[in-house]
Amino acid sequence: MSIVTRQGDEGLTSLMYGVRVPKDHPRVEAYGAVDELNAALGWARAQGAPPWLQDALLHVQRDLIVLMGELATDPAHRARFEADGFSALGPGHVGWLEEEVRLAEGCLPPARGWALPGADPVSAALEFSRTVCRRAERRVCALRGATGAVSGTVLVYLNRLSDLLWLWARCVERGITPRPAASGNGAQ
Repeated sequence: MSIVTRQGDEGLTSLMYGVRVPKDHPRVEAYGAVDELNAALGWARAQGAPPWLQDALLHVQRDLIVLMGELATDPAHRARFEADGFSALGPGHVGWLEEEVRLAEGCLPPARGWALPGADPVSAALEFSRTVCRRAERRVCALRGATGAVSGTVLVYLNRLSDLLWLWARCVERGITPRPAASGNGAQ
């Protein structure tokens, strides 16, 4: 079976459950930006991130897959999405990020001034991921403005994640491990 379907040749794409929309629809822009963020985090892992960060980034990438499914579903199909066993981001996802922020902040001196990305490949990749995360946050805000159909948890999640990526970059630059590798995958 080929990946080439030709169904997008006219500038349309399908959301979950077959709803066809233009490729520049705010919903597609939102989940596309989250997809870019997921790829950027994979790139950060591939740069030789330390084991604690490898585990944490994988955890976030799995959360982003959940988020992409949520964003790729038209609100009219939300009940079907849930009935099919798909989940959405919830307070536990945000709570995990907030705990990671707390741990990282506890290891770092107070922030002063701006960070200059590029101290090493991993921290630079984290900084790049942070900027992609901020873009995803803006696209989700635009989707909410256009449709009103976005969970507030999504925006909180992306906002916390961008803060955490900044903190993790600072930890990597300083060779700090903010949490033990044995802390698990943080499954919800």
